[in-house]
Amino acid sequence: MTSITTDSLDRPYILVAPNGARRNALDHPALPLRIDQIVISARDCHAAGADGLHLHIRDSDGLHSLDAGLYLEMIAELQREVPKMELQITTEAVGRFDVASQLDCLQKVRPEWASISVREIARDLNLAPRVYAQCADQGTRVQHILYDADDARLLDQWLALGIVQADQTDRLLVLGRYSDGQQSMPSDLDAFPKCQARWMVCAFGAQEHACLAEAARHGGDLRVGFENSLTGADGRPWADNAASVAALVELLGRAQK
Repeated sequence: MTSITTDSLDRPYILVAPNGARRNALDHPALPLRIDQIVISARDCHAAGADGLHLHIRDSDGLHSLDAGLYLEMIAELQREVPKMELQITTEAVGRFDVASQLDCLQKVRPEWASISVREIARDLNLAPRVYAQCADQGTRVQHILYDADDARLLDQWLALGIVQADQTDRLLVLGRYSDGQQSMPSDLDAFPKCQARWMVCAFGAQEHACLAEAARHGGDLRVGFENSLTGADGRPWADNAASVAALVELLGRAQK
């Protein structure tokens, strides 16, 4: 699949994260968890303006999973239904998986694109070089999840040491934490050091879109969706992920006028 770049768009790249690892239907009735629900959400979000999908899968108990078989089934279905939408899997541990399990997932799924938390991979420094070498060998594009400036410095150290491959520089800057009541602010972006690499932002709470608009003004790409925020600036829940994507696209369009 050809990578979509911001140069080919009149706005930043938009990656939708429709479910995440923690929320369920009690948090929002339109949060997609099953394969059929995720496919419908992906199709609607793509129509609303999302360029890619950040994919989480759940097991039969509704818990976060890195099961390769489930991933491959989900990816195959999405590629049939939304072939022009880029797909990014997560390797997020969520306190359930060790680095060996994350590496095993990457080896078996061989995704085109994966998000990887440097602080999670740092739990096993023996396996860290293998994780990034495996991605390079199989052609998996890496987006590093960074929660703060320390994570950014660790990534830079690993790049200098060759633990991370020279072309694996893309990063996701997380403005805040996965915690109850988290409210990100546009000024949270200032906590991260500036870099020349391609970067993306996600944010939590009612100011999610304001944070993303601020990132767009500084040249960043954007991740939006129910994994990070369920509501608009007024605190009212979005009808679904596609409604949030559409509102973000509209906001970006107004900012360009």
